[in-house]
Order: sequence, then structure tokens, then C-alpha cells
Amino acid sequence: MRRKINLFGVFAVLILLGSCGEKPFYEKAYSFDGREWNQDEKLVYEVDFEDVSKPYDFTLSLRTSTDYKYNNLWLFMKTETPDGTTAREPFEVKITNPDGSWIGEKSGSIVTTPLYFRSRKMPVKGTYKFTLEQGITQSTIDEVHDMTLIIDEAEGNN
Repeated sequence: MRRKINLFGVFAVLILLGSCGEKPFYEKAYSFDGREWNQDEKLVYEVDFEDVSKPYDFTLSLRTSTDYKYNNLWLFMKTETPDGTTAREPFEVKITNPDGSWIGEKSGSIVTTPLYFRSRKMPVKGTYKFTLEQGITQSTIDEVHDMTLIIDEAEGNN
């Protein structure tokens, strides 16, 4: 009986230590049904920035399968600021190198490819709305698992 209690104690300590990491300022993921991203499906992230004196690091994390047919993915990001200003920009997520090797991290049949936007400052305080849409001419992109937006305070600004 004593051995079971010790193993349980070790397991509990490991769980507690693993959960002590710092959480990002913002994180939200969208999963795609059937691993298909339809052209009319828009991903909306609403983020409240109260402290605009700090810069923030943004990461878009795209997870595809190794069966994804293309070497990249074009996205459009529409940004709406609290004062109503809007901008729409195209971005390319490069998924493979010219030789076909993966740029992102491969684990089994899943490839995680990040797109970084470092040290961005928000011009005004309040809630920002970021809307992502796929920018490929086909109506559906296959083998896309999910897209996550992660925002952290930029390093060295605490």
C-alpha cells in the first residue's frame, strides 16, 4: 500500500510542476472539421489590450498533416482596432523548404508551422478583432488540423 501512495505522490507533484508554466497573455485555437478549411470559414480572435505601453509577440501556429499538398498557405488577416480602424493584409505561411523538407516541427503525421510577428505595439487601448481567412483560390483546403493565435508580452518588457 505504501508503494501506491508514493507513486501517486510523485505523479501529483509532476502534474503540479507541469502546470506551473507561465500562460500566454492570449491563446485561442480553431479546429477544422474533417481537416478542411472552407474558403467562407473565417477565424475570429478578439483580444483586449489594456496596457498599450508594452510590445507583444504574436504567433500564428498552423497544424497540417504530412499529406498537405502545398508548400505554403496564404492567409488574409483583417485587423479592427477599438476606434474602428481596419486593415487587411496578406501573409504567407511557408510549410516546406524548396527541397520538400518541413519547415515546422513534425511529430508523427502532424506538422506545426509558426508565423511570428515580434514586438508589436497596439496603438490604442481596448478590444482588437483579428479575422483570418484562407487565401487560396480553391474553395477548400484539405489536411489542415487547426490554427492557433498566441500572444505574449514581448521578452524584456516586464
